Amino acid sequence: MDADCGHRLLHSGRTPQPVLKFNTMFCMTGRYRDRNSTADRALDILALFSDDRLVLGGQEVAEQLGVARSTAYRYLQSLAASGFVEEARPAGYRLGPQVFELARLARKGLGLSEVARPVMEELCASVGETVLLTRRAGSAVICLEREESDHPVRLSYERGHVLPINAGAAALALLAWLPEAEIDDLATHSGLPRFTGATVTEPLALRERLAAIRAAGVAVTRGELDPDVLGVAAPVRNERAEVIAAVSIAALSHRVPDERLPGITEAVCDAAERISRNLIVVTA
Repeated sequence: MDADCGHRLLHSGRTPQPVLKFNTMFCMTGRYRDRNSTADRALDILALFSDDRLVLGGQEVAEQLGVARSTAYRYLQSLAASGFVEEARPAGYRLGPQVFELARLARKGLGLSEVARPVMEELCASVGETVLLTRRAGSAVICLEREESDHPVRLSYERGHVLPINAGAAALALLAWLPEAEIDDLATHSGLPRFTGATVTEPLALRERLAAIRAAGVAVTRGELDPDVLGVAAPVRNERAEVIAAVSIAALSHRVPDERLPGITEAVCDAAERISRNLIVVTA
């Protein structure tokens, strides 16, 4: 099958949801007194913040937690000393810089797959074809994620599937932005095996093909790895604009006539750019 996964720049940063929301239940249901530690009460205070409640007053906290106002202020002051809340004029407290630092670290901990999957799901629903996320590993291409279309005839790409470096849209999208010396080294030491009559196997022809892909910003192949498969791939980039992965569609060629190709190409490029932007957000 065609190794097609892939196109362009920096994966729908999905903002992590606060992990403390469940604690609010204890505050609102009167079960708070079952949880008496200082840490529990501090977490419950943080869980009271929401889009509709960005600033909390001491009296409001006291009522929600079922404690004396002086006790609520003591907890708020302790949180303020640690940077988790800060005073908001004229009165009250808002979330402090330590919360934002923790949120930044949480976003940074998201991996490529977590960022890419929501965008891949949308792309699959939009074009109705299988979507792949691939990454280069030395002289091979690895399929990291797959979003399967609902067509009765399915392609056999699986997560962990190893694909060749010189055939298919995903592989070519991953190669196109490598330094020429690295491309030459891969061609020399790994070879350029032939899979179909359309496979590029000559080093000079491969360099010319990759230059055209760089100019277009997208790789399109028909039957280069499997005779019946079309691929459209665009590069995914990190915050340094380095190509780190490719997102692509892989479809039976007869399902994508030439008149349908521009719309699919645009959708794949857009998906790659969205994943790239979201990666920048989560690693900022």
